[in-house]
Amino acid sequence: MPETLDPFADAPRSALLTEHRHLSQSLGLASKYPADIAPFAAVATNTPEALANLHDLLAPGEHTWLFHDAPPTIPGLTHDNTITCLQMLYPGDLPLPEAPSDATILPLNSSHAAEMVSLTNIAFPGFFRLRTHVMGHYFGIRDTAGQLIAMCGERLICSTPNPAPNAPNPIWREISGLCTHPAHRGHGYAAQLLRKLIHIQRTLDATSVLHVASNNANAIALYHRLGFIDLREVILHRVVRTD
Repeated sequence: MPETLDPFADAPRSALLTEHRHLSQSLGLASKYPADIAPFAAVATNTPEALANLHDLLAPGEHTWLFHDAPPTIPGLTHDNTITCLQMLYPGDLPLPEAPSDATILPLNSSHAAEMVSLTNIAFPGFFRLRTHVMGHYFGIRDTAGQLIAMCGERLICSTPNPAPNAPNPIWREISGLCTHPAHRGHGYAAQLLRKLIHIQRTLDATSVLHVASNNANAIALYHRLGFIDLREVILHRVVRTD
């Protein structure tokens, strides 16, 4: 059957079934990203059978995150934490955000992986991994000593898994990993990096979206000020293989 919700509603599932299929580890009703890329997974049905498939994809002690409904607990697999996130979208008819900074933006790649993990761990530890950069474009800003002080990139990239015949199926590209070292905040680096990513995504005819923790009032205010609009709240459930 054709999907009825936009693909970002369950972004990991949509991404793993479409634009990131080449990164997916799948078994039966479950799929996930490799642990060194991203801690996200998806199930086709929120059932013990699907969770058993996910259990077998996880290494002992490994955790991942599932969207929306609380998953059933099965032997060897439990869920122990939740995060509520706001999904936001940058309207395609808005001009690019204003960016007061004119710092030099440089591309980031595998040779910068350790630096990216170190910087993002200040803001959201554990979510950015050594190979997260393979999910999309990443860019950074460095200080005069060459230290990476701000960055931003793309994470979940998705389209509709089962679109209606002959229906348009645009790409949705998540902006993620946006952070600035605490010692270098207040210079407009975040707006400049967002502008860069949105421009690239528009050249690809993609919709620009992001996730932000619902309790992160400062970040939400920044995104609203730049022009982002709210889509919906989603709940993420941390699932752990315990055996």
